[in-house]
Order: sequence, then C-alpha cells, then structure tokens
Amino acid sequence: MKHQTQIELTRAVFHHLANGTTDRAAEIYQNPVAHYTSAERLVREKTELFLGRPLMMALTCQLREPGAFITCDGAGVPVLLTRGEDGVVRAFLNVCRHRGARVAMGCGVNHNRFQCPYHGWTYDSAGYLVAVPDKHSFEGIDRSEHRLVSLPAVERNGLIWVQATPSGIDVDSMSIDIDRTLAGLGTELQSFNIDTFHHHTSRQLRQKMNWKLVVDTFLEPYHFGILHRHSIAPIFFNNLCLFQAFGPHLRVIYPRRSIEALRDRPETEWDLVHHSAMVYVLFPNTVFVVQADHFEVWRIFPVEDKVDETVIFLDFFVPEPATSQSAIDHWDRNLELVTGVVSDEDFPTGEGIQFGFLSGAQSHVTYGRNEPALAHFENTVTVSLEQ
Repeated sequence: MKHQTQIELTRAVFHHLANGTTDRAAEIYQNPVAHYTSAERLVREKTELFLGRPLMMALTCQLREPGAFITCDGAGVPVLLTRGEDGVVRAFLNVCRHRGARVAMGCGVNHNRFQCPYHGWTYDSAGYLVAVPDKHSFEGIDRSEHRLVSLPAVERNGLIWVQATPSGIDVDSMSIDIDRTLAGLGTELQSFNIDTFHHHTSRQLRQKMNWKLVVDTFLEPYHFGILHRHSIAPIFFNNLCLFQAFGPHLRVIYPRRSIEALRDRPETEWDLVHHSAMVYVLFPNTVFVVQADHFEVWRIFPVEDKVDETVIFLDFFVPEPATSQSAIDHWDRNLELVTGVVSDEDFPTGEGIQFGFLSGAQSHVTYGRNEPALAHFENTVTVSLEQ
C-alpha cells in the first residue's frame, strides 16, 4: 500500500478514536433471510457469480515452476491450472477428451505431462493431446479437436484468475480484462509484492452454512468485543473499521490497538500495515487478508446444490520459506491462532444463524450503518443477480 495512503488512513483511524466513531454506510440495510436459504437463488449465484465471473484461484507462488499444477472443483466444474514450459499459466477443464475422467488430482509438479489414469491418454501443459495408447484403434481422429478444453486465465500482481466457464462455450474467444475487473484495486494489490511470497500450508474446512455467511464473518468488527472478548478483542478495537469499495470488491481495515504507538512518531514513519488487519473481498468469494507479516487467502464455495453447506480453502503465505523447525513452528502457531478464532468462535455462530433461519423467526436480517462492508458485499451479490 502506498505510504501516502497509509498516512491518510491512519489519520482517519485517529479521527474515529477521538470521536468514538467508525466508517458508516449511508443507511441501515435489510437483507432477506431467503437470500441464505433459497435453493433457486443458489442456482443463480453459481451460474452468474461462480461460472460467469473471473475467480481468484491461486497465487503465483503456488505455480512457481514449469509443470506445477493445481486442481479445484469449487466453482462447480473441475478446473486444472498449470504453468507451461514457456512460463505461461493456463487453465483447462480437468476432463479427458476420451471418456471424461480427470487427468490430474490434487497439486504438484508433473514435468509437462498429464496422463489420464483410465486409459492413458496424455496431454502436455498447453492442453494438446500428445499420446494415445493403441493409437491404431483411433485412426482418423483429429488430435487438435481432442485437446483439453481451455478456460480464460490471467496472471497479474501475483494473483491468478480463472473464469470457470463450462464446456460448450467458445472459451478460446474469451479473455479476462483483469484491470477492468478489479476496478482500480490492482495497483493497491501490486504494492504488497504478492508474487514474492511463499506458500506455507493449506487447510480445507466444511461448514453447515451458506457461503455468503462465511464471507460475512470477515466484514465487521461490531462483534469483536462480544464474540471474541477472550481472543482478539484485546488486540483490535471493537466496532471500528475503515471501508472502501472498488467496484464489486472491497477493502475493510481493522486497526490494532498498537496503532496508538504511532501518535508520537512523525507521519513519515507511520506503518498502517503493521498496525492493522486489512481484509479484501475479491468478489465474489475470495477473502484476502493482509497481516503485518503474512497473507491468508480464504476461497469460499457452495457445496453442490446444498444452500446450507460450504467448502473453504485456506492458504497461508509467508515472506520467506520456512526452512528451519523454529520457523515452521512460528508460522504454524500463527495459523492455529487464525483458524482457532474462526473455527471455534465465528463459524459455530454462523452455523447457528443458518439453523435459526429455518425457524421463521424473521423475514430479514438487519445491518447497521456501522457495518458498511457487510452491506456492500450482500447488496453487490443481489445487484449482480438482477443485471
């Protein structure tokens, strides 16, 4: 983040502290409970948001070397991401063109070949069909018509974006204008030098609540002083945030109490990144958290047609590879703190909310003006489905 931006935002924090205020939305926002319980709405969300928009699928460091690959089914179709021998990241439907089996599982490095485990049809990292066992039985097929189906993909500022468009659409004619998609946020993301970080570890979680409730978890500090009174409340200010929208995306900043130490220092020494947690929602489903010394990336997907079930992929990134046991232990403790607060406090509460929605106790939920990021996210989902 540019230092001048950090200065301006830090001034805003001190202003709020002096006046007992926070960034506020223009008005109270009411969100229908049906938005979290409707199976019909979930179908539209999956079609319009998860298949119809670019999704942040990985960081550059997860595909650093040629032949590295990652698979993901979260968007509703099987996706294969890989870096070719030419250094270019490409995305494909993870579907063999012979009988439809997956050509890759999990993640790793495959030395420029993907072989179907069913009959051995083999593809290179550019998706071309390069080997067919018993090729004489397939005499006359056009290999160029049996390459892996491409998906639009782009790598920028250390982030890799994919539009998980299903087969049957001419994806080769599609491209992702990521600068337009990010609506001005790209420059700020670039300032964090994301491409220099290293993947430390990953976790996968499943929760019994709507995918939007999981995103909601990260979007307001109004609950810090109550739900997190014994965990992070002593670290962060309760009910204080700075909010800014970037088109459909957003940034919400939670100042740490340690920011008070900056009052007696010249503005040239102010470091807001070190004294806050910066949460970015890369719409629709990625929560990118910038901490003082690491990144957390939460990618959140609905599970099949289950409106009340979510799968979460948490990736943890550090500035230098953890090569010693002490470094590994240090980052593992950081990760346990993060997952402990969210898994032990936030998510059980969210699952209780989801269950309560079925009781008929209320027709809508209400977001106060002190929850601007939450209102922006939920309203953007609704507006996106109406367009």
